[in-house]
Amino acid sequence: MTRLGLYNRVAERSASLVIREYSTSFGLASRILSAESRQHIDNVYALVRLADEIVDGVAVEAGLTTTQAGLQLDALEADTYRAMETGYSTNLIVHAFAITARDVNIQKDIVEPFFASMRMDLTARVYTQESFDTYVYGSAEVVGLMCLAVFIRDDKPDPETARTLYTGARSLGAAFQKVNFLRDLAADVDDLGRSYFPGVSLTTFTEEDKHRLCDDIADDLDAARRTIPLLPRDAARAVGLAHGLFDRLNSRIRDTPAGTLKATRIRVNDFEKLSIAARVISRGGR
Repeated sequence: MTRLGLYNRVAERSASLVIREYSTSFGLASRILSAESRQHIDNVYALVRLADEIVDGVAVEAGLTTTQAGLQLDALEADTYRAMETGYSTNLIVHAFAITARDVNIQKDIVEPFFASMRMDLTARVYTQESFDTYVYGSAEVVGLMCLAVFIRDDKPDPETARTLYTGARSLGAAFQKVNFLRDLAADVDDLGRSYFPGVSLTTFTEEDKHRLCDDIADDLDAARRTIPLLPRDAARAVGLAHGLFDRLNSRIRDTPAGTLKATRIRVNDFEKLSIAARVISRGGR
């Protein structure tokens, strides 16, 4: 093995460790991908998590000011672009992402919005509909597009199918983000000082607010569901599993009183996750 080959392997193993430690849901879904797709998804997830941790408190807990955290994010973004161009970074997570970006043709135009949204978390506190849409696109929808690039790297879908897949990937990313906003409603406000949903206040959060937001998420999930059969078989199963987990979360949130939701983080237990996984795998992703 060459020195670069060894370095690539260590970088990708580092990326895989991140998803195992941080996300049981995405980790479970990624396990049913082909080995190559799974590694690429791990590489994407690891960079996303690394940036997210800068703005979600780790940097501050380490003693950095918000300004210093912003400089760290700027440095990470610049390093990511250099690595995408050259194929090398001294940061193992960035290096792993660059392997994937270069292999599946992830371009700077969908990486830039991601870092822009992360930067919003350092400054924005209350969102308008316009800034909310911008944030969700950059923080989640483009991540869906990165994953789509992994899944169809060996395919050349016709223009109509490509547009459908593009819409589905964005819809699924948006649904995942909005579910996370709802389940972390209190923590975002109390711990991070953020209020993502336009016109929604934690102090006056009502059943009507909750159902309206759950309906919006359900619409995104429905749009995404229709595209799953168009994906390669292993990707259809993995995306179907992730879709099923977040669909179940949305249902749990809908069934939870608004007052309880403001104080409790809703989750899907391990037995439910395995049941959803078994159903999705038996149906080929549907």
